[in-house]
This record gives sequence, structure tokens and C-alpha cells, in this order.
Amino acid sequence: MARATARHILVNDEAKCEALKAEIEGGRDFAEVAREYSTCPSGRQGGDLGSFGPGQMVREFDEIVFSGELNKVHGPVKTQFGYHLLEITSRS
Repeated sequence: MARATARHILVNDEAKCEALKAEIEGGRDFAEVAREYSTCPSGRQGGDLGSFGPGQMVREFDEIVFSGELNKVHGPVKTQFGYHLLEITSRS
């Protein structure tokens, strides 16, 4: 069964999500941004979501995590929780 590890940043506003993505793409550390801005408890760990399989996260996550490019910032991804930036760190 497929497994992936990823990290994310959750915010309430799409514009804020876009601004944070630009900061990261400009060289700012993803984990630092997650600790400062993410409203998810995982933000304290730099956004780390650990290892998970298909169906363990919301559908919008699965679509990106199990098909998107590794080590690239994806998003904004809208879910019932808000707007996310996702970075897939590994997949098998």
C-alpha cells in the first residue's frame, strides 16, 4: 500500500496562503513559516504530518500527496478546514 510523508501550513485566507507560498518560494524555510502562521497543531512541528496512507487525510490532500511532485510547495489547497500549502517529502 502506498505511503507518504508530508508537511503543511493551514491558514483561513486564500490570499494569506498565496503570500506565504511566495515567501517559501523566495527562500524562506517551510517549517519556520508553519511554526509562525499555521493554525493547525502540526505547525508546532514545522507542519510535519508524519507518514500516512491513502484515505487517512481529506480527499483534497490525497489527490495532491499521492500524485504531486515531491519537495515542491503545492497550493493553496482548499478543504473544509481552510487553505493549505502542502509539501510532499516522500512517497512509496
